[in-house]
Amino acid sequence: MAKRSPRPLWLKALLAVLIVAPLGAALWLYLDLQSWRPAESEFPEQGVDLTGVEGRVNFTVLKGDGADFVYLPATAGESEQAGDFTQHLAEARAAGLEVGAIHRFDPCVPADGQSANFVTMVPRDGTLLPPAIALVDSGEDCLEKVTSGQVRSELTILANQIEAHAGKPAILKESRDFEAVHGVAARIERNLWLVRTRLEPEYGGRPWLLWTANESYRGPGSDMALGWVVVRP
Repeated sequence: MAKRSPRPLWLKALLAVLIVAPLGAALWLYLDLQSWRPAESEFPEQGVDLTGVEGRVNFTVLKGDGADFVYLPATAGESEQAGDFTQHLAEARAAGLEVGAIHRFDPCVPADGQSANFVTMVPRDGTLLPPAIALVDSGEDCLEKVTSGQVRSELTILANQIEAHAGKPAILKESRDFEAVHGVAARIERNLWLVRTRLEPEYGGRPWLLWTANESYRGPGSDMALGWVVVRP
């Protein structure tokens, strides 16, 4: 069998570049993303979303890092409550941050139980930011099938009940998947909070009020990734 001639050095170098360069670019993008956030010159008001964050949070450090506000997960569905909500609320306020509460909507259960859960956890306090309702679970796993009409109806009831407690209009923090299934943005008139890392989201079909611009922000103040949020100027 004939022996293959060795590859020339220039070809070996080219192959190495073609392999290594994409890996290097991917690594750079990954590391850059961890600290990336929109320029304050474009979005003067910026803050964090602590959804999914566990463990110790240093709110004073977050304030020093440029956060003006923080949204804290408070309740979910009709029974789940964040055990650290009250402590985090006090610590965030002591650090000089404005604070808002988030309720995660469960499309499988009625609104009444969900609003009761929220009002027992979140104080009636006019200095809190407008409450946010997180719309993530589309309800495909509900034991009894729910239609989009039913979901929107219960969501409207929930928003009205939470607003009566908070004294402020609720914000709908909606995922792309939830909007694709239930089309809430065009049918329920509330301010929108949309999510898309780096690129401004458009799936709401109308202007957003809050934008989670980086879902994986890693800065001082927490050992876990935060959601970095900006306010439309």
